[in-house]
Amino acid sequence: MKWYNDDELFEIIRTELYTAVIGDIMDKLGLLHQFLPAEIQPLQKNMFVAGRAMPVLEADVLESAGYEGNNSILKRSFGLMLEALDDLKKDEVYICGGASPRYALWGELMSTRAMKLGAAGAVVDGYSRDTKGILELNFPTFSYGSYAQDQAPRGKVIDFRVPIEIRGVKINPGDIVVGDIDGVCIVPQNKEVEILTHAIEKARGEKLVQVKIQEGMSATEAFEKYGIM
Repeated sequence: MKWYNDDELFEIIRTELYTAVIGDIMDKLGLLHQFLPAEIQPLQKNMFVAGRAMPVLEADVLESAGYEGNNSILKRSFGLMLEALDDLKKDEVYICGGASPRYALWGELMSTRAMKLGAAGAVVDGYSRDTKGILELNFPTFSYGSYAQDQAPRGKVIDFRVPIEIRGVKINPGDIVVGDIDGVCIVPQNKEVEILTHAIEKARGEKLVQVKIQEGMSATEAFEKYGIM
């Protein structure tokens, strides 16, 4: 199957694909470390995200009176967080790493702004807050769960649109982020056509195998004939 732009691609991903089948293809291609930590889950089970990564680098800080420091960014309430948020483009995913899990990295007002910009969702290596508001917005948000402690005096965004790493998974700007109830995986941009083409083929093949099993074919026979299970 061919697609001619991101609108078509993300529609295919939303309607036909899921993280398990994409992960299986990446495993076969030797990309064995593309899933983010299992702790990163959707705030609501039916949430699904598919979009281009807009990586955001967060750092822990310790605000203490009397210590001015040398980095002007760290003197601002959220560092570069507001600039990063306002820079989101259509179908991009705000994906944040670098912080310790002591405070929330995403919230309702951020979701509201991201939706206004046409962003696809948020994935954070930490907690989110304002959960009731996010759920009412139905904005795809993936995090460790709900925790209200604010990032302002504890963490700052120090850069964005730069490569980041989350537990050994490298995320470059423009990589494809796909998340569902089974987790979040990262599809490298330089291999996306190969990975997603094979994933579509496998997803369609799995539907055929399911029909055959429902008709009475054994699992062994199905795997031998179709190579899918």
